[in-house]
Amino acid sequence: MLRFTVHHKDPYSKARVGEFETGHGIVHTPVFMPVGTQGTVKAITQRVLENDIDAEIVLSNTYHLYLRPGTKILEQAGGLHNFMNWKRPILTDSGGFQIYSLSDLRKLKKDGVEFRSHLDGSTHFFSPSKVIEIERSIGSDIMMPLDECTPFPCEYEYAKRSKELTSDWAELNKKAFDETTPLYGHDQYLFGIIQGSVYKDLREASAKDLVKLGFDGYAIGGLAVGEPTETMYDLVNFTTDFMPDIKPRYLMGVGRPENILEAIALGVDMFDCVMPTRNARNAYLFTSQGIVSMRNAAYKDDYSSLDPVCDCYTCKKFSRAYLRHLFNAKEILALELATIHNLKFYLDLIREARKRILDGSFIEWKNKFSKIISINVQTKEEQ
Repeated sequence: MLRFTVHHKDPYSKARVGEFETGHGIVHTPVFMPVGTQGTVKAITQRVLENDIDAEIVLSNTYHLYLRPGTKILEQAGGLHNFMNWKRPILTDSGGFQIYSLSDLRKLKKDGVEFRSHLDGSTHFFSPSKVIEIERSIGSDIMMPLDECTPFPCEYEYAKRSKELTSDWAELNKKAFDETTPLYGHDQYLFGIIQGSVYKDLREASAKDLVKLGFDGYAIGGLAVGEPTETMYDLVNFTTDFMPDIKPRYLMGVGRPENILEAIALGVDMFDCVMPTRNARNAYLFTSQGIVSMRNAAYKDDYSSLDPVCDCYTCKKFSRAYLRHLFNAKEILALELATIHNLKFYLDLIREARKRILDGSFIEWKNKFSKIISINVQTKEEQ
């Protein structure tokens, strides 16, 4: 069983500070997990992730790693930690969302899902037990089970059938997990994923189904897929009431900094999203003054730091003018420097949130800071 400890609860919200322990280190919560889908966080090295940004845990994807390099290569390497030379914890998503996004390339069945590879069109089948088998080969510290992610909008009857399918699969996932053992000498843990679209009765039923099975932690899936932001917040607030207080709570695929801060206030402990790295590669950078585009003509001769309150390598060493030049010249270094900054911004935000929860100023700080960081800085026409 995963050892999770809640050290402090905010008196003015559902926010909390805690930690859980894995064979590859302790993870302090709330926590943001940089996304390394294929065994790498795009445009940044493991050395920088560990030494400069201090990411405590990263997320990889079962679907993508299964397709390439494949489980045989991973097992020969001694698992993903050895393969990618990452000594800290790893969480693997099951690939359910990726298969959902394949749309007409998948066929749902009672015992799993048949899909065609986005790489070569070859046909594959994921059952709950198959996903557990793959994640054993990967050797991740935290494993996510096979689930079905519903679209938005979604009719009630479809959402109900989907919730029931996810609950049935969860039972099979847990059974396969209990009947198999880790391959590489460290413990692995299994979370359950709560589904139910935007329907509260389905969310409640899904949470209760999973809690009966006794997972190591619980995730809220199927949100941030197009529903209004206020609807997402309402559903998160509702659902966390049915998630055990003594287990980590994970909101999958969310999101913007202000979304994360609000979800922390609603009792969530864990987050992942491609936004900081994807935005970085597209020249959109998060700063303490708002979001800026490094392709903007206003920064052509701006020799100031990207963000004066940030101490990342990018902000300490390079100017806005240089960053703009790199992006406009299509230099690879632009992607690395931007990714370093955006990930440091996210992780520092989470670290500050932990401090604020502990000293009792979280809600006031969250409300003030969320207004600033959501601003798109408007300047001269981009060139």
